[in-house]
Amino acid sequence: MRTSPSLRRNLISVAAVSAALLTAGTASVAVAQEPATQEAAVPAALTEAAPGAPAERLIVGYKSGAAEAKSNTAAEADAAAKGKEAGEDVDFQRRLGTGAALVDLGENVTKADVADVVAEYKADPQVAYVVPDRLNKPKADPNDTEYAKQWDLYETTAGMNVPGAWSTTTGTGVTVAVIDTGYVTHSDLGANIVAGYDFISDTAVSVDGNGRDSNPADPGDWYATDECGAGTGSSSSSWHGTHVAGTIAAVTNNGKGVAGIAYGAKISPLRVLGKCGGYDSDIIDAITWASGGSVSGVPANTNVAKVINMSLGGDGACTSATQSAITAAVNRGTTVVVAAGNENDNVANHSPGNCNNVISVAATNRSGAKASYSNYGSLVDISAPGGQTSTGTANGILSTLNSGSKTPSTESYAYYQGTSMATPHIAGLVALMKSANSSLTPAQIESAIKANARALPGSCSGGCGAGLADAAKTVQAVSGGSTGGTTFSNTTAVAIPDNGSAITSSIAVSGISGNAPSTLKVAVDITHTYRGDLVIDLVAPDGSTYRLKSSSSSDSADNVNTTYTVNASSEVAGGTWKLKVQDVAAQDTGTLNSWKLTF
Repeated sequence: MRTSPSLRRNLISVAAVSAALLTAGTASVAVAQEPATQEAAVPAALTEAAPGAPAERLIVGYKSGAAEAKSNTAAEADAAAKGKEAGEDVDFQRRLGTGAALVDLGENVTKADVADVVAEYKADPQVAYVVPDRLNKPKADPNDTEYAKQWDLYETTAGMNVPGAWSTTTGTGVTVAVIDTGYVTHSDLGANIVAGYDFISDTAVSVDGNGRDSNPADPGDWYATDECGAGTGSSSSSWHGTHVAGTIAAVTNNGKGVAGIAYGAKISPLRVLGKCGGYDSDIIDAITWASGGSVSGVPANTNVAKVINMSLGGDGACTSATQSAITAAVNRGTTVVVAAGNENDNVANHSPGNCNNVISVAATNRSGAKASYSNYGSLVDISAPGGQTSTGTANGILSTLNSGSKTPSTESYAYYQGTSMATPHIAGLVALMKSANSSLTPAQIESAIKANARALPGSCSGGCGAGLADAAKTVQAVSGGSTGGTTFSNTTAVAIPDNGSAITSSIAVSGISGNAPSTLKVAVDITHTYRGDLVIDLVAPDGSTYRLKSSSSSDSADNVNTTYTVNASSEVAGGTWKLKVQDVAAQDTGTLNSWKLTF
């Protein structure tokens, strides 16, 4: 397998995209036309990484019965054979988390060259799909720093009614994966950051001197004039992932900075966007890993996310490769929230906002109308505040940032606008919902958000989903209409050994007098590849044991994500409660992600 040096990757041509992907403007790029006869058999969309830029890699999904679907050797041989037929140097690079193969097309390919290789794969009956490894961009517009209150959370006109949800839940026990530019250290966010991963495999994009590793630190994504393509100009580092993360879970009630929507939740930063953007192949693996799937060469995730935020996107239809990763994540119980995009266009033309099984989010301004830049259409599910700084800096969305123009400097706060800023409002709401009711499925979450939205206070032409999300109303609805009891939780992940000794996780309960209720709620979140192997017990402070789940050889499903009701009225509430989990059969392992008690 060949690993290309960073200079070999022609990022300037790969990133020849409209400046509208990064701004609300309408700048465009002139693209030299290819001879029509060269592309007649293959649509242009299957040959481009970005508009006008030939793809340098392809993602190939084989049918399940094909040898290439399982064997890297077979996939490598097939790539070489396809390349030979097409007259190109085609190399198998790696296996994605979905099982698809990533293949490299060599140096300086034209769209006609790509079309020839695509045609070879499409003609193979063992190939389910072949799509370009497309370039994606952050969906936000940086602006000047100015500190002010967060109208987007509380204002009557166009706020999302977030404070009304905090009496019920603050997101405790939920991890949100922010698939973005990574994280730059910030004291108003750091306490809520847990381990993530750097999924950028191309060193020309990563600009941190290496490929994939366990450090998702954001080194900056600045670029010089036209470094990302003719007409793209230049840009300072955006610190985009840190801004998004702050909206979701900035530390709150700490006497400084901004408030996070789900400030009791944790953020797992997954780095996929670097200089000039990021590729589908890295994003696909990040989606897979974040939701508890396995990715070759990447350690198992001990902070499995129940919510994924993707404030990013590119042009074109949702590819089979991306859709496969999203569908698998949703099937594992993870809700995927994505930006509709900033092109003032129908979201049907922009991925991943047009994928199935996602919550696609449009942006509203401070008056509650569709923001001028926001995409729209029948595929938009919901709207949330994204801000509009053209009417005043303070009308943007304020969040955590860094003052460095290229590399990290001092921490700061700044107003941004974009569907990138609207999306974490919904991801934060999903975290609140999962904390309030851990048994909710992604479909139930989407339905509840839509059902409890309010009509947009302003206008929207073209379709802005079910309306403006209402956090308090939605959380109340999924919590049974009441604030419930007092909740204690433990979010420290514990590995469950295969066919081994029981593990325990403790929660110290204080401030509650008398005995526990007869309807003590025990919410359990376990990732496991064969849950029938598991035995789960609740252990009271006096050592009494309550069996929550027995093992079953016929229960082959993945994961335990449910809430048990225990009659614990004979037990004193105060003291240390424990959850005991044991895997009693061979061949499968898992992780206790979190658990909580509600009195």
